[in-house]
Amino acid sequence: MDERDREHLRRCVELAEEALDAGDEPFGSVLVDPSGVVRAEDRNRVAGGDRTRHPEFALARRATELLTPAERAGATVYTSGEHCPMCAAAHAWVGLGRIVYASSTAQLTAWLRELGAPPGPVRPLPVPEVAPGVRVEGPDPDLAPRVRALHERFHRGS
Repeated sequence: MDERDREHLRRCVELAEEALDAGDEPFGSVLVDPSGVVRAEDRNRVAGGDRTRHPEFALARRATELLTPAERAGATVYTSGEHCPMCAAAHAWVGLGRIVYASSTAQLTAWLRELGAPPGPVRPLPVPEVAPGVRVEGPDPDLAPRVRALHERFHRGS
């Protein structure tokens, strides 16, 4: 992970904060093509009731409209939190390249347990268990605490 990666991860954390400010769970993601150009970004939008409106899933679908298969293979999805199984599967099915995340599934699971949040309906698995061919990098030790603070705000309602 280099400084360019961290720049994109910082934007993901900003998007996660935007999601939280809009009353949603704090997740944000950015799609970057092989030449380093940001092609799309999104934040979580599940508060309206559609629990599949994760930014990583949206970017996987958007990538099929914006990038050729070869470009998708060389693209990177940056995200505030490691992909859930649904998003990891979508990422693999559309042939996207690596994933770089600020916080891991293991970290999020531990944080939510500490906060007394109920478990989700899907087993929390790291990306390699769902999509073994996808290269992942993370978590980022400097940004993970910021992500944790966003989840604390969401689950404590403050």
